[in-house]
Amino acid sequence: MNNVACIYVETGDDLIVSFAVCGPDDPTKVASLTLLRTPKYEQFLYEWERGVSVSFEAEKNDGDEVVLLREVRYGAAEKVITVRSDRATYELDVKEMDPEELKEMCGVLRKMNFDSSVKLEGV
Repeated sequence: MNNVACIYVETGDDLIVSFAVCGPDDPTKVASLTLLRTPKYEQFLYEWERGVSVSFEAEKNDGDEVVLLREVRYGAAEKVITVRSDRATYELDVKEMDPEELKEMCGVLRKMNFDSSVKLEGV
C-alpha cells in the first residue's frame, strides 16, 4: 500500500484527480497517479479511447497506449482507496488527507463517471 501525501482535483474542461504517492521504501520519493477525463473532446476519440485515463509517473508507458480506469473503491472507515485500471491495481492510504479533500475527490470522480463506465464503490 502506498501513502498519499496530497490530492489535487480540478474541474473545468479537464476533470482531474491526482494523487501524490510516496514510495514504499522512500517517503521522499513522490510520483503522481493521475486520473483524467476531458468530456468536451471525447466525441473526437475512438469509442475504445473514451473514458477516464490513468497514468502513473512511476511506471513506464508505451507512449500512445491508452490505459483506462475500471474501478475505484473508497473505504471511508479504513481511509483506503483502490484504483483499478486496465493495467494495474493501486492501493492508496489516505489517512493523512483532510476530509474536505476526500469529499472533493469523490465529487470529481462522480462527475468523471457521467456515463457509468467506471465501477464506483463508496465514492
